[in-house]
Amino acid sequence: MTFFARCARLPLFAAACSLVLATALFAQTPAKATLAPAPDTANPNQQFTRAAQPGSVAISPDGATVAWILRGREGAALHLTEIANSSKDRIVKIEDTAHCSVGDPIWSPDGEALAFLSTCTGDKAKPDQEQIFLWSRASGNVRQLTHLVGEIQQAAWSSNGKSIAFLFVENATRHAGALDAMPPWNGVIGEDGVEIQRVYSVDANSGTGQFLTPGNLHVFEFTWSPTSPEIAFIAANPPGENNWWVAKLYAEPISGGEPRVVLDPTSVPGALHGLQTAVPRYSPDGKRLSFIGGLMSDQGSTGGDIWIIDADGKHLFDATPNIDGTPTYAVWTRNNTLGFIEDRRGHLLAVDWDVDKRSILPGGVLDLGEVSISGGPIKDAVAYTPANGDTLAFVKSSFNASPEVWTLDSHSGLHQLTHLNDGVKNSAPKFESIEWQNEGFHVQGWLTYPLNYDPAKKYPLIVEVHGGPSASAGARPSTMWSEHGYFVLAPNPRGSFGQGEKFVQANRKDFGYGDLQDILKGMDAVEAKVSIDKHREGLTGWSYGGFMTMFGVTQTHRFRAAIAGAGLSDWLSYYGENSIDQWMTPFFGASVYDDPAVYAKSSAMTFIKNVTTPTLVIVGDRDGECPAPQSFEFWHALRDLGVKTQLVVYPDEGHGFRNPEHIRDRAEREVRWFAENMPVSK
Repeated sequence: MTFFARCARLPLFAAACSLVLATALFAQTPAKATLAPAPDTANPNQQFTRAAQPGSVAISPDGATVAWILRGREGAALHLTEIANSSKDRIVKIEDTAHCSVGDPIWSPDGEALAFLSTCTGDKAKPDQEQIFLWSRASGNVRQLTHLVGEIQQAAWSSNGKSIAFLFVENATRHAGALDAMPPWNGVIGEDGVEIQRVYSVDANSGTGQFLTPGNLHVFEFTWSPTSPEIAFIAANPPGENNWWVAKLYAEPISGGEPRVVLDPTSVPGALHGLQTAVPRYSPDGKRLSFIGGLMSDQGSTGGDIWIIDADGKHLFDATPNIDGTPTYAVWTRNNTLGFIEDRRGHLLAVDWDVDKRSILPGGVLDLGEVSISGGPIKDAVAYTPANGDTLAFVKSSFNASPEVWTLDSHSGLHQLTHLNDGVKNSAPKFESIEWQNEGFHVQGWLTYPLNYDPAKKYPLIVEVHGGPSASAGARPSTMWSEHGYFVLAPNPRGSFGQGEKFVQANRKDFGYGDLQDILKGMDAVEAKVSIDKHREGLTGWSYGGFMTMFGVTQTHRFRAAIAGAGLSDWLSYYGENSIDQWMTPFFGASVYDDPAVYAKSSAMTFIKNVTTPTLVIVGDRDGECPAPQSFEFWHALRDLGVKTQLVVYPDEGHGFRNPEHIRDRAEREVRWFAENMPVSK
């Protein structure tokens, strides 16, 4: 019996996500963090939090110790906490941690060493350059292993413990992702200055290294084979920002040679054709690979079915056909079983699955609750070891519980490892999942109440649409709006994760129509449930949520005010402006040059004369996913049509804002816009 099946007998529990740091000493006392604001820069409406934010969890191979990170204003700390006695908490001593970062710990296969990323190099010329460090269990000493220049991500030990491989962009000038600010236009576009992410491996003793993958492939994720000197990886031709959506699954021996294609979604027949792949993992015997396949969208926003393929590229099959929810992360627990995290209508489930029978193992489902979880750099990741009856470690939190590190195993059950936030007063507003029916779909969303809600009063409602388009609004209340006296509805309409791949694909060639009707029906459900003033309802969103805001105000006059963040106003012009056009064909069915009508059908500009709603428009000037001209086009039209509008462009920002001053200014402008156009009190 495997881990999740054993877990199913345990009490239900909540779970969560985050990242972390704090000062570094060597001690045997529980950690006390200096707290720092931790804004979610991808979400313009996420408030700053005072809670300590643990994260980057790793569990030792013997299942005895959890490594985790905590951050604070004074620096970063790497903690080692014993599961059997959490009061035994050591902080790994790292030189000069006052103003540097520590993150992403990974245990060696024998548990005698711990590798982690850190900027604690003492290099004043490159203070933000991360390197790989090693902590030795035997000596307790820390040493810097690498001396590279570039972007390092997702390090992983080889199965023999002799090497550490990682994603590496040599001499990188920016993070390798479409969410980050694009380089200023310069030179030969698409040819000059292209930065390629590859798999690089270093010797764990000497730190000498070499690239394992060729220079003509941009690698997004990789995994070591547990039985042979081989890696599997998901990659595409550069530029990486654009081609995540058409990447292939490769395998390659580390001794060299050409990588072989294990799977090409663009040519494979059947349900996976033209879709995306993510989270590749070898089975323990190295004979098969699992991955998540689906429509998906942004890298990191992963969800779909779990697919299995032989390591030689044969016998591809969907291991979770017609599953009710959306698997987001998976690990092999045995040669024929997987444990995975499933998003199902706002709940996260831990599922133990027989891949050959394509069914849940007896007792193999554990409801984690209305929560968020995290254990590493990939969405919904958990740290896992088969030792001690299969043990998980992760950070968990919910709308009414601050993040802490927890473990779970079949012997001792659920165990809270840290108590960082025991003294933090929880003043979260009331927050609940709601569900409704529309056009044959069962739709779920989240409702946040105003602070100090009085049912005898009427309140305004803000509808906050998630990005993606394939993603989901999780169990995180929009407390900024609640604190200003608004209800907030965060819907998961068709096209969202949480109800199976058919539900995810239900908005293909239909952007802004069925999903908008789902949202409007959800508003009806909220109005029937609580005291809403129907004349004070607003609409906002970021990315695809920004598109839904722009398009929504062309389709209905129901909204009194709107805020469109990093939106899309014209799919036809967008196709030729953005840095990520490859994602569009699976959603629209053809390129804009082959079927412009399907793009025009969902463009706000097609119906722009219908708009009467005052709309604030916000964008970063170096946004590659939703370029600023899309916002200019929408704002320009509203201005000429005499509709109240304002455009704010933030310099040197990409799709996800990073500058704290810009994040703060954006929030202030948003609050002021709704206050002026849709006041809380009349």
